[in-house]
Amino acid sequence: MKELTEAMLNKMSSDITTLKEGLDPENIAFWYKKVIAEAREMAPPWLVDKINVKQDPILCLKFNLDISKRAVRYLMMAISDNLDEMPYSTKLYFLKVQEIVSQEMDKALV
Repeated sequence: MKELTEAMLNKMSSDITTLKEGLDPENIAFWYKKVIAEAREMAPPWLVDKINVKQDPILCLKFNLDISKRAVRYLMMAISDNLDEMPYSTKLYFLKVQEIVSQEMDKALV
């Protein structure tokens, strides 16, 4: 019984650590760099410089996307292509990014 309890506690501790690390600012920045690089590779040459992200120096988990409306599709594809490799909480973060970007694009169409 004691071994089972310890195993459960160790599993819970591991799960919590993994979730916490997935939202670490350095981890999010890594995935943004990867996603932006892939989006730039997919985009035509004239849109490459229109796909940028900047991390806030004070609020480390705040990232400002600076992207042309014409380049959004490449960003969305790059995020989708990388979701399976991301830690769970990072995946949730980028799914939310996709949702917000989609909502902003919908507003622009109205």
